[in-house]
Amino acid sequence: MTQPTVPYSTKSDFAYDRVRELILSGDLEPGAVINQALLAKQIGISTTPLREALRRLRQQGLVELDAHRDARVTSLNAEEARDLLEVRRSLDPMAASLAAERRTKQDIAEIRASLEGLEPLAGNATLAQLIAHRRFHTAIYRASHNTMLIEMLDGLWDTGDRYRRHGLKVEPSEEERALKAHEHTLLFQAIVEGDAETAADVMRAHIRTSLGAKSAWRLSQPDSP
Repeated sequence: MTQPTVPYSTKSDFAYDRVRELILSGDLEPGAVINQALLAKQIGISTTPLREALRRLRQQGLVELDAHRDARVTSLNAEEARDLLEVRRSLDPMAASLAAERRTKQDIAEIRASLEGLEPLAGNATLAQLIAHRRFHTAIYRASHNTMLIEMLDGLWDTGDRYRRHGLKVEPSEEERALKAHEHTLLFQAIVEGDAETAADVMRAHIRTSLGAKSAWRLSQPDSP
C-alpha cells in the first residue's frame, strides 16, 4: 500500500488512523488476531509505529494486547453495548435539547449541510456513509455549546461504531430506513425552531431504535452471532 497523500505528523498517527479504519469498517473483525508484521507491511510502515498505534487503540478499547505483544481486535460485548445504549439515551436527548436552545446561525448551517444527501444506512453501508451520519450527529452535539457533553458524546461514538456495523448485519427494512430519515428531518426542524422539548423527544426515539440498540438486543440473545 502506498503512503498517504495527506500529511501526518508521525508514522504512528498514520498507523493509528489506518488500523482504526480497518477495525471500524469491519475489515478487521471483532476477535481477529492481528499479525503485526503482515499488517505493517500492508499499510506501508515498520512494526514500531504500528505497535505505538496499537497501544493507543487499546486505550480506546478497540484492541487487546498481552504481555507477549500479541494483538487481537476486541470482541463485541453485550454489557458494553447495553451500557452505551443506556448512556446515549440520556446524553443525546440532552444535547439535542441544548442545541435547540443555544444554536447559532452557523450551527444551523452546519446541521443543514450535514443533512443534505444524508441517506438511511443499509446493510452494505460504506465507511463514508457511517462518517456522514456521524457528521450530522456531531453537528447537533456542537450546537449544544457544552464542551464536556460534546467530548463525552464524541467518545461514545468512537466506541459505538463497531456496534453500529454489527446492527447492520440485519438488513433494515424500507420502513425503518424511512423512519430514520424522517427523524433526521424532525430533529433539524425542532432545533431550527428552538423547540427543545421536541428535539429531545425525537432524539430519544431515534436512539431507542438505533443500530446500537439493535446490536445490544442481538448480543443479549443466547448464541448470538
